[in-house]
Amino acid sequence: MVSGEDGGCGVKRIVAIKLAPTAQEYAALYATLVACNAVATMVAEVAQTTRDRRAFAMQRLVYIACKDRGLSAQPAVRTIKKVADAYATRDSNLAKGRHGCPDSSRYRRVVSTPIAFRPDAAQPFDDRCLSWQIELSTVSIWTTVGRLKNVRFVCAQWQREHLASRRGESDLVYRDGQFYLYATIDTPDPDPITPADSRSGWLGVDLGIVNLAVTTDDDPTHLDVRWSGGAVTARRKKNLALRRALQRVGTKSAKRKLKARRRKESRYATDINHQVSKAIVAQAQRTERGIAIENLSGIRERVRLARTQRQQLHSWSYAQLRDQICYKARLAGVPVQVVDPRNTSRTCHHCGHCAKSNRPSQAKFRCHGCGWIGHADHNAAHKIAQLGHTHYRAAQSTGLKQPPVSHPVRT
Repeated sequence: MVSGEDGGCGVKRIVAIKLAPTAQEYAALYATLVACNAVATMVAEVAQTTRDRRAFAMQRLVYIACKDRGLSAQPAVRTIKKVADAYATRDSNLAKGRHGCPDSSRYRRVVSTPIAFRPDAAQPFDDRCLSWQIELSTVSIWTTVGRLKNVRFVCAQWQREHLASRRGESDLVYRDGQFYLYATIDTPDPDPITPADSRSGWLGVDLGIVNLAVTTDDDPTHLDVRWSGGAVTARRKKNLALRRALQRVGTKSAKRKLKARRRKESRYATDINHQVSKAIVAQAQRTERGIAIENLSGIRERVRLARTQRQQLHSWSYAQLRDQICYKARLAGVPVQVVDPRNTSRTCHHCGHCAKSNRPSQAKFRCHGCGWIGHADHNAAHKIAQLGHTHYRAAQSTGLKQPPVSHPVRT
């Protein structure tokens, strides 16, 4: 996992390390998650009734109750902090309008409902609760039945090497019947690429539904089929049809199949986003250019689409693709500019003429100002590259850095 946040010490990466516990250790780890999340839900109910939801303020209210429910001192503190972070995230989402306007029933429901935690939700552990023996491939971890020592883990060699620079907390995660530790590590910033002082120094990236990503270097008539929204839609429809068929059957074997496939579509989308982002960053790094990409935050609320396109829009994570491009670019030293996408699809990159009539169809662009004709996505990519160059020059003159990635992405 990689975060683009700049803490002054490089790029933060989060590496997923798989645990290989014995049956007894497995039961202890699962019981610990259940206990910690039951306490977290209790703390969240108390926090719902208080005005001050900072971790320290809540700790004074519920610390003793957490200890009485079987948590040791430090796990109790981390659990309270987890609840405080959850409420801070909820308040931030409310302020940004992600749960509707304040007068909506959805907004009122979110505000009035205490946050609840799944029994197997992730639990943070700091160095007082968890220690690593990297050479022995084992960890020592606190549980509700006592500290477990010599719990084995398995990882790739590159993950083992990165663990030496681990910092801060690690999260115990239960996913698909397996336990993982998500460890935060630091990677030094590479030497940055300095783009040419012109729009040719930027690789524009246009994101869309028919074509997931089109760059200024691409020929839109010969795109890689993996980047095609049509191929993605076909795969999604196939998965949807199979899921419905298994649900209709309703047998035990069908339910097992459904359980095994439940994350298949999200894994497919993540894999495609990784492939696309890797290719784009490699393209920019090879040609020593920066990357300009659209800021599609809130696109679901802004755009109006045909019914056939709505499910594709809502099922594909464009924010994840953008974040993957940003963090891969930072690891490669490639500067990134996230630009406002408004009017990029109807503005001619050649002369700057902007009109809705410039785009008579999804694929075709015909400028009524200068007569330029080409693919609409290709034109938008060039326009985004121009905006990226303009924003970069402005940022350089004011000393601003490239925008941070909003969410980390697991590796």
